[in-house]
Amino acid sequence: MDREVQFIGQSSAFLDAVERASRAAPMRRPVLVIGERGTGKELIAERLHRLSMRWQEPLVTMNCAALPETLIEAELFGHEVGAFTGATRSRAGRFEEANGGTLFLDELGTLSMGAQERLLRAVEYGEVARIGANKPITVDVRIVAATNENLPKMAEEGRFRPDLLDRLSFEVITLPPLRVREGDIAVLADYYGRRMAAELGWASWPGFAAHVAAQMDKYAWPGNVRELRNVVERAVYRWDDPGRPIGHIQFDPFESPWRPAALTEVPAPARTASAAERPAPAVTASDFDMVADLRSAVDAHERAILEHHLGRNRYNQRQTAKALGLTYDQLRHCLRKHGLLERGESA
Repeated sequence: MDREVQFIGQSSAFLDAVERASRAAPMRRPVLVIGERGTGKELIAERLHRLSMRWQEPLVTMNCAALPETLIEAELFGHEVGAFTGATRSRAGRFEEANGGTLFLDELGTLSMGAQERLLRAVEYGEVARIGANKPITVDVRIVAATNENLPKMAEEGRFRPDLLDRLSFEVITLPPLRVREGDIAVLADYYGRRMAAELGWASWPGFAAHVAAQMDKYAWPGNVRELRNVVERAVYRWDDPGRPIGHIQFDPFESPWRPAALTEVPAPARTASAAERPAPAVTASDFDMVADLRSAVDAHERAILEHHLGRNRYNQRQTAKALGLTYDQLRHCLRKHGLLERGESA
Protein backbone atom coordinates (compact mmCIF):
# COMPACT_ATOMS: atom_id res chain seq x y z
CA MET A 1 0.00 0.00 0.00
CA ASP A 2 2.71 2.44 -1.01
CA ARG A 3 0.53 5.40 -1.87
CA GLU A 4 -0.75 8.67 -0.53
CA VAL A 5 -2.46 8.34 2.83
CA GLN A 6 -5.05 10.99 3.65
CA PHE A 7 -7.40 11.11 6.62
CA ILE A 8 -9.87 13.85 5.80
CA GLY A 9 -12.87 14.59 7.97
CA GLN A 10 -14.10 16.42 11.02
CA SER A 11 -17.17 14.50 12.15
CA SER A 12 -17.04 12.95 15.60
CA ALA A 13 -17.99 9.50 14.24
CA PHE A 14 -15.00 9.53 11.88
CA LEU A 15 -12.55 11.01 14.39
CA ASP A 16 -13.59 8.47 17.03
CA ALA A 17 -12.74 5.60 14.66
CA VAL A 18 -9.35 7.12 13.81
CA GLU A 19 -8.63 7.68 17.50
CA ARG A 20 -9.49 4.08 18.32
CA ALA A 21 -7.07 2.93 15.60
CA SER A 22 -4.36 5.16 17.05
CA ARG A 23 -4.85 3.69 20.53
CA ALA A 24 -4.80 0.12 19.22
CA ALA A 25 -1.74 0.62 17.00
CA PRO A 26 0.97 -0.02 19.65
CA MET A 27 -0.65 -3.29 20.74
CA ARG A 28 0.56 -6.63 19.36
CA ARG A 29 -2.97 -8.02 19.25
CA PRO A 30 -5.13 -8.63 16.15
CA VAL A 31 -7.59 -5.96 15.02
CA LEU A 32 -10.74 -6.32 12.94
CA VAL A 33 -11.74 -3.37 10.76
CA ILE A 34 -15.42 -3.39 9.76
CA GLY A 35 -17.00 -1.08 7.23
CA GLU A 36 -18.88 -0.66 3.99
CA ARG A 37 -16.99 -0.51 0.71
CA GLY A 38 -15.13 2.73 0.21
CA THR A 39 -15.01 3.73 3.89
CA GLY A 40 -11.20 3.54 4.17
CA LYS A 41 -10.48 0.15 5.72
CA GLU A 42 -7.06 -0.03 4.04
CA LEU A 43 -6.14 3.41 5.40
CA ILE A 44 -6.97 2.28 8.93
CA ALA A 45 -4.88 -0.87 8.47
CA GLU A 46 -1.95 1.23 7.32
CA ARG A 47 -2.37 3.57 10.30
CA LEU A 48 -2.34 0.59 12.66
CA HIS A 49 0.96 -0.51 11.13
CA ARG A 50 2.67 2.89 10.83
CA LEU A 51 1.93 3.84 14.45
CA SER A 52 3.09 0.48 15.82
CA MET A 53 6.56 -0.66 16.88
CA ARG A 54 6.59 -2.66 13.63
CA TRP A 55 6.52 0.38 11.37
CA GLN A 56 9.96 -0.38 9.89
CA GLU A 57 9.00 -3.97 9.10
CA PRO A 58 6.88 -5.23 6.17
CA LEU A 59 3.21 -4.43 5.74
CA VAL A 60 1.90 -7.22 3.52
CA THR A 61 -1.59 -7.08 2.00
CA MET A 62 -3.70 -9.95 0.74
CA ASN A 63 -7.18 -9.60 -0.73
CA CYS A 64 -8.86 -12.87 0.18
CA ALA A 65 -11.60 -12.34 -2.40
CA ALA A 66 -9.19 -11.88 -5.30
CA LEU A 67 -7.96 -15.49 -5.36
CA PRO A 68 -9.74 -18.77 -6.08
CA GLU A 69 -10.31 -20.96 -3.04
CA THR A 70 -7.73 -23.50 -4.27
CA LEU A 71 -4.92 -20.91 -4.17
CA ILE A 72 -5.70 -18.99 -0.98
CA GLU A 73 -3.92 -21.40 1.36
CA ALA A 74 -0.87 -21.55 -0.90
CA GLU A 75 -0.75 -17.72 -0.95
CA LEU A 76 -1.11 -17.44 2.80
CA PHE A 77 1.21 -20.21 3.90
CA GLY A 78 3.43 -20.94 0.89
CA HIS A 79 4.25 -24.32 -0.62
CA GLU A 80 7.07 -26.73 -1.32
CA VAL A 81 8.14 -28.21 -4.65
CA GLY A 82 5.64 -30.79 -5.86
CA ALA A 83 3.01 -29.92 -3.26
CA PHE A 84 0.43 -29.74 -6.05
CA THR A 85 0.29 -29.70 -9.81
CA GLY A 86 2.29 -26.74 -11.10
CA ALA A 87 4.36 -26.27 -7.92
CA THR A 88 7.75 -26.41 -9.65
CA ARG A 89 9.58 -24.46 -6.95
CA SER A 90 9.23 -23.58 -3.29
CA ARG A 91 7.48 -20.34 -2.42
CA ALA A 92 7.15 -18.41 0.81
CA GLY A 93 3.61 -17.42 1.80
CA ARG A 94 2.32 -14.06 2.97
CA PHE A 95 2.89 -14.98 6.61
CA GLU A 96 6.59 -15.50 5.99
CA GLU A 97 6.81 -12.32 3.93
CA ALA A 98 5.22 -10.36 6.79
CA ASN A 99 7.43 -11.89 9.51
CA GLY A 100 8.18 -9.16 12.05
CA GLY A 101 5.55 -6.87 10.57
CA THR A 102 1.83 -6.74 9.80
CA LEU A 103 -0.35 -8.91 7.58
CA PHE A 104 -3.48 -7.17 6.33
CA LEU A 105 -6.19 -9.62 5.26
CA ASP A 106 -8.84 -7.78 3.26
CA GLU A 107 -12.27 -9.37 2.61
CA LEU A 108 -11.71 -11.81 5.47
CA GLY A 109 -15.27 -13.14 5.25
CA THR A 110 -14.53 -14.86 1.93
CA LEU A 111 -11.96 -17.29 3.41
CA SER A 112 -12.80 -20.96 3.06
CA MET A 113 -13.31 -23.06 6.21
CA GLY A 114 -10.05 -24.90 5.50
CA ALA A 115 -8.10 -21.66 5.28
CA GLN A 116 -9.81 -20.42 8.44
CA GLU A 117 -8.66 -23.50 10.33
CA ARG A 118 -5.04 -23.00 9.31
CA LEU A 119 -5.28 -19.27 9.99
CA LEU A 120 -6.53 -20.04 13.51
CA ARG A 121 -3.41 -22.10 14.25
CA ALA A 122 -1.16 -19.37 12.87
CA VAL A 123 -2.82 -16.73 15.04
CA GLU A 124 -2.90 -18.91 18.17
CA TYR A 125 0.56 -20.49 18.05
CA GLY A 126 2.52 -18.26 15.69
CA GLU A 127 3.30 -21.21 13.45
CA VAL A 128 2.66 -21.78 9.76
CA ALA A 129 3.43 -24.79 7.59
CA ARG A 130 3.95 -24.57 3.87
CA ILE A 131 1.76 -26.89 1.84
CA GLY A 132 3.75 -30.09 1.39
CA ALA A 133 6.15 -29.34 4.27
CA ASN A 134 6.68 -31.59 7.29
CA LYS A 135 7.71 -28.96 9.82
CA PRO A 136 6.03 -25.69 10.78
CA ILE A 137 7.82 -22.33 10.68
CA THR A 138 7.61 -19.89 13.58
CA VAL A 139 6.55 -16.38 12.55
CA ASP A 140 5.93 -13.12 14.38
CA VAL A 141 3.07 -11.46 12.52
CA ARG A 142 0.37 -9.09 13.64
CA ILE A 143 -2.96 -9.69 11.92
CA VAL A 144 -5.19 -6.83 10.81
CA ALA A 145 -8.29 -8.07 8.99
CA ALA A 146 -11.07 -6.20 7.24
CA THR A 147 -14.53 -7.08 5.99
CA ASN A 148 -17.94 -5.65 5.21
CA GLU A 149 -19.62 -8.89 6.28
CA ASN A 150 -21.48 -9.55 9.53
CA LEU A 151 -18.97 -12.03 10.99
CA PRO A 152 -20.92 -12.83 14.18
CA LYS A 153 -23.94 -13.76 12.05
CA MET A 154 -21.73 -15.83 9.75
CA ALA A 155 -20.37 -17.65 12.82
CA GLU A 156 -23.92 -18.41 14.01
CA GLU A 157 -24.76 -19.80 10.58
CA GLY A 158 -21.64 -22.00 10.52
CA ARG A 159 -19.92 -20.05 7.73
CA PHE A 160 -17.15 -18.62 9.92
CA ARG A 161 -15.27 -20.28 12.76
CA PRO A 162 -16.35 -18.80 16.11
CA ASP A 163 -12.96 -19.60 17.68
CA LEU A 164 -11.16 -17.70 14.91
CA LEU A 165 -13.54 -14.78 15.34
CA ASP A 166 -12.74 -14.75 19.08
CA ARG A 167 -9.02 -14.66 18.33
CA LEU A 168 -9.23 -11.87 15.79
CA SER A 169 -11.64 -9.57 17.62
CA PHE A 170 -9.42 -8.28 20.42
CA GLU A 171 -10.31 -4.85 19.03
CA VAL A 172 -13.00 -4.12 16.45
CA ILE A 173 -12.95 -0.77 14.67
CA THR A 174 -16.18 -0.03 12.80
CA LEU A 175 -15.88 2.76 10.25
CA PRO A 176 -18.92 5.03 9.81
CA PRO A 177 -20.42 5.34 6.32
CA LEU A 178 -20.12 8.74 4.69
CA ARG A 179 -23.86 9.43 4.93
CA VAL A 180 -23.63 9.71 8.75
CA ARG A 181 -20.40 11.73 8.85
CA GLU A 182 -21.92 15.14 9.52
CA GLY A 183 -20.10 17.91 7.66
CA ASP A 184 -17.55 15.63 6.01
CA ILE A 185 -19.17 15.50 2.57
CA ALA A 186 -18.46 19.20 1.97
CA VAL A 187 -14.91 18.90 3.34
CA LEU A 188 -14.08 15.89 1.17
CA ALA A 189 -15.72 17.35 -1.93
CA ASP A 190 -13.72 20.55 -1.55
CA TYR A 191 -10.48 18.62 -1.07
CA TYR A 192 -10.91 16.37 -4.10
CA GLY A 193 -12.29 19.24 -6.18
CA ARG A 194 -9.25 21.42 -5.47
CA ARG A 195 -6.89 18.57 -6.31
CA MET A 196 -8.61 17.95 -9.63
CA ALA A 197 -8.65 21.65 -10.47
CA ALA A 198 -4.90 21.84 -9.82
CA GLU A 199 -4.35 18.76 -11.99
CA LEU A 200 -6.25 20.47 -14.82
CA GLY A 201 -4.16 23.62 -14.39
CA TRP A 202 -6.98 25.90 -13.26
CA ALA A 203 -5.76 29.23 -11.89
CA SER A 204 -8.17 29.09 -8.94
CA TRP A 205 -10.81 26.85 -7.40
CA PRO A 206 -14.36 28.17 -8.04
CA GLY A 207 -16.08 25.75 -5.66
CA PHE A 208 -19.50 24.22 -6.13
CA ALA A 209 -22.78 26.01 -6.78
CA ALA A 210 -25.15 25.95 -3.81
CA HIS A 211 -27.62 23.58 -5.46
CA VAL A 212 -24.80 21.12 -6.30
CA ALA A 213 -23.55 21.22 -2.72
CA ALA A 214 -27.11 20.52 -1.55
CA GLN A 215 -27.41 17.57 -3.94
CA MET A 216 -24.18 16.07 -2.64
CA ASP A 217 -25.29 16.53 0.94
CA LYS A 218 -28.60 14.72 0.34
CA TYR A 219 -27.12 11.84 -1.68
CA ALA A 220 -26.75 8.51 0.19
CA TRP A 221 -23.22 7.70 -1.14
CA PRO A 222 -23.47 3.88 -1.24
CA GLY A 223 -19.83 3.78 -2.39
CA ASN A 224 -18.77 6.17 0.38
CA VAL A 225 -15.54 8.18 0.04
CA ARG A 226 -14.33 6.27 -3.01
CA GLU A 227 -17.56 7.10 -4.84
CA LEU A 228 -17.48 10.74 -3.73
CA ARG A 229 -13.97 11.16 -5.10
CA ASN A 230 -15.01 9.77 -8.50
CA VAL A 231 -18.15 11.91 -8.65
CA VAL A 232 -16.35 15.12 -7.69
CA GLU A 233 -13.36 14.61 -9.98
CA ARG A 234 -15.66 13.74 -12.88
CA ALA A 235 -17.74 16.89 -12.30
CA VAL A 236 -14.64 19.10 -12.20
CA TYR A 237 -13.00 17.73 -15.33
CA ARG A 238 -16.27 17.97 -17.30
CA TRP A 239 -16.80 21.59 -16.28
CA ASP A 240 -15.49 23.96 -18.96
CA ASP A 241 -15.87 27.31 -17.20
CA PRO A 242 -13.35 27.56 -14.32
CA GLY A 243 -14.56 31.08 -13.63
CA ARG A 244 -17.96 29.82 -12.44
CA PRO A 245 -18.80 27.52 -9.51
CA ILE A 246 -19.41 24.00 -10.75
CA GLY A 247 -23.11 23.88 -11.57
CA HIS A 248 -23.74 20.26 -12.52
CA ILE A 249 -22.86 16.91 -11.03
CA GLN A 250 -23.65 13.38 -12.19
CA PHE A 251 -23.79 10.64 -9.56
CA ASP A 252 -24.33 7.72 -11.93
CA PRO A 253 -21.65 7.66 -14.67
CA PHE A 254 -23.76 5.18 -16.65
CA GLU A 255 -26.74 7.53 -16.83
CA SER A 256 -27.52 8.21 -20.48
CA PRO A 257 -30.60 8.35 -22.71
CA TRP A 258 -28.72 5.91 -24.97
CA ARG A 259 -27.91 3.34 -22.29
CA PRO A 260 -28.37 -0.14 -23.83
CA ALA A 261 -31.58 -1.75 -22.62
CA ALA A 262 -31.48 -5.22 -21.06
CA LEU A 263 -32.86 -7.99 -23.23
CA THR A 264 -35.69 -8.52 -20.75
CA GLU A 265 -36.76 -4.90 -20.80
CA VAL A 266 -39.40 -3.41 -23.05
CA PRO A 267 -37.72 -1.86 -26.14
CA ALA A 268 -37.18 1.89 -25.92
CA PRO A 269 -39.54 4.12 -27.94
CA ALA A 270 -38.38 5.35 -31.31
CA ARG A 271 -37.95 8.91 -30.04
CA THR A 272 -36.81 10.42 -26.77
CA ALA A 273 -39.60 11.94 -24.71
CA SER A 274 -39.50 15.68 -24.16
CA ALA A 275 -38.99 17.11 -20.71
CA ALA A 276 -42.70 17.81 -20.41
CA GLU A 277 -43.52 14.17 -21.22
CA ARG A 278 -41.05 12.58 -18.81
CA PRO A 279 -42.56 11.24 -15.58
CA ALA A 280 -41.93 13.32 -12.48
CA PRO A 281 -39.67 11.89 -9.77
CA ALA A 282 -41.54 9.79 -7.22
CA VAL A 283 -42.42 11.47 -3.95
CA THR A 284 -43.60 9.91 -0.72
CA ALA A 285 -46.20 10.85 1.87
CA SER A 286 -43.39 11.80 4.24
CA ASP A 287 -42.23 14.42 1.72
CA PHE A 288 -45.66 16.01 1.81
CA ASP A 289 -45.82 15.85 5.62
CA MET A 290 -42.81 18.17 5.77
CA VAL A 291 -44.59 20.90 3.81
CA ALA A 292 -45.87 23.71 6.07
CA ASP A 293 -45.97 26.46 3.40
CA LEU A 294 -47.20 25.28 0.02
CA ARG A 295 -46.16 28.38 -1.94
CA SER A 296 -42.63 28.34 -0.51
CA ALA A 297 -42.29 24.60 -1.11
CA VAL A 298 -43.38 24.93 -4.75
CA ASP A 299 -41.03 27.89 -5.30
CA ALA A 300 -38.10 26.01 -3.74
CA HIS A 301 -38.77 22.98 -5.91
CA GLU A 302 -39.02 25.09 -9.04
CA ARG A 303 -35.80 26.93 -8.22
CA ALA A 304 -33.95 23.64 -7.62
CA ILE A 305 -35.08 22.34 -11.02
CA LEU A 306 -33.94 25.55 -12.73
CA GLU A 307 -30.54 25.50 -11.01
CA HIS A 308 -30.01 21.88 -11.95
CA HIS A 309 -30.80 22.37 -15.63
CA LEU A 310 -28.84 25.62 -15.88
CA GLY A 311 -25.78 23.82 -14.57
CA ARG A 312 -26.35 20.80 -16.77
CA ASN A 313 -26.57 23.02 -19.84
CA ARG A 314 -23.58 25.20 -18.90
CA TYR A 315 -25.89 28.17 -18.20
CA ASN A 316 -27.01 28.30 -21.83
CA GLN A 317 -30.56 29.62 -21.59
CA ARG A 318 -31.79 28.40 -24.96
CA GLN A 319 -30.62 24.86 -24.29
CA THR A 320 -32.07 25.03 -20.76
CA ALA A 321 -35.43 26.21 -22.07
CA LYS A 322 -35.50 23.37 -24.60
CA ALA A 323 -34.61 20.80 -21.92
CA LEU A 324 -37.46 22.03 -19.72
CA GLY A 325 -40.04 22.30 -22.48
CA LEU A 326 -40.27 26.10 -22.11
CA THR A 327 -39.99 28.96 -24.54
CA TYR A 328 -37.00 31.26 -24.17
CA ASP A 329 -39.23 34.04 -22.76
CA GLN A 330 -40.89 31.68 -20.28
CA LEU A 331 -37.49 30.57 -18.99
CA ARG A 332 -36.34 34.20 -18.63
CA HIS A 333 -39.45 34.94 -16.60
CA CYS A 334 -38.73 32.00 -14.27
CA LEU A 335 -35.08 32.99 -13.87
CA ARG A 336 -36.05 36.56 -13.05
CA LYS A 337 -38.64 35.34 -10.54
CA HIS A 338 -36.04 33.32 -8.61
CA GLY A 339 -33.16 35.80 -8.92
CA LEU A 340 -31.22 33.47 -11.22
CA LEU A 341 -31.07 35.68 -14.28
CA GLU A 342 -27.44 36.79 -13.82
CA ARG A 343 -26.34 33.17 -13.42
CA GLY A 344 -27.96 32.23 -16.74
CA GLU A 345 -26.89 35.14 -18.95
CA SER A 346 -25.39 32.93 -21.65
CA ALA A 347 -27.96 32.83 -24.42
